[in-house]
Amino acid sequence: MTSKGAAGEKSAAVAAAKGQATAPSADYTATVRRARVQDKAATVILTAIVALIIAGLAAIICYILVSGAGKLVDPGFLTKKPEQFRAGGGIGPELFNSFYLLILTLLISLPISLGAAIFLTQYAPQGRATNVAKTAIETLSSLPSIVVGLFGMLTFVLTFHWGFSILSGALALTMFNIPILVRVIQQALEAVPRDQRDAALALGLTRWEATVHVLVPAAMPAIVTGVILSAGRVFGEAAALIYTAGQSAPALSWAAPITSLANPLNVFRPAETLAVHIWKINSEGVVPDLTAVSAGTAAVLMVCILAFNIIARIAGRALERRLTAE
Repeated sequence: MTSKGAAGEKSAAVAAAKGQATAPSADYTATVRRARVQDKAATVILTAIVALIIAGLAAIICYILVSGAGKLVDPGFLTKKPEQFRAGGGIGPELFNSFYLLILTLLISLPISLGAAIFLTQYAPQGRATNVAKTAIETLSSLPSIVVGLFGMLTFVLTFHWGFSILSGALALTMFNIPILVRVIQQALEAVPRDQRDAALALGLTRWEATVHVLVPAAMPAIVTGVILSAGRVFGEAAALIYTAGQSAPALSWAAPITSLANPLNVFRPAETLAVHIWKINSEGVVPDLTAVSAGTAAVLMVCILAFNIIARIAGRALERRLTAE
């Protein structure tokens, strides 16, 4: 056999070996096909689950809005005081009380939550005490609101003798709003790249200056979004306020002195919110147009909560574009 023939046979053998090595086996082809089928099946199942959830939420929202559409666009319903035994009452005091309680709650809880989150992320040494504090915050954020309401009644209403008042309700709402805000702000600060903090410290800034001028502005979009979303939960709270803020809505007058229970800004007056109003009129059942008032109040509450969510998204994106120049 010549050298050329031997070389040709050797090249053919090498080519055949390479072809066998690169050609997929039957088991490999079956495994890939099975994985693709499983991936498509999982995608279809997850898409169907998400579609069912969205459809259910959309159905609930549409039902509430359609049921209360007549009252929702009625200016008199949004401004007049409620009626106890006659038809045609409104929710003016309840609507004002809901926003007033929300503002007071945020004024109390936001500075405390921001300070606690900054301390836990920037100053607290990592150890057992810090881990216990974080665990306690997560536990408090999952407390049922009825438990917070009973604690608020025992502490603020009875022990401090503030009675059923806006102040008692705001402090009760603050108790379960603080853990939520602390967790949200803490996650927002931790999401900021550590390189930014290190660069600020390398430039000679103190830890406090780096936190105030670098970390907090960078985390501001997420902080604002979390604050507005927590405001939606506070706005729709009922159980905690039944035992602290009360179930009555006295006639309000801006001309009354600040010490009077009729003055809207008096924090020691009882205040019935929208969510409490829905529960009250349905439990008493003495209002002639109970169904219409309840549906209208629920529609107003739903619109306000949806507005909070939309504002959260718009504000978060606007702040992100402004602070990150993207």
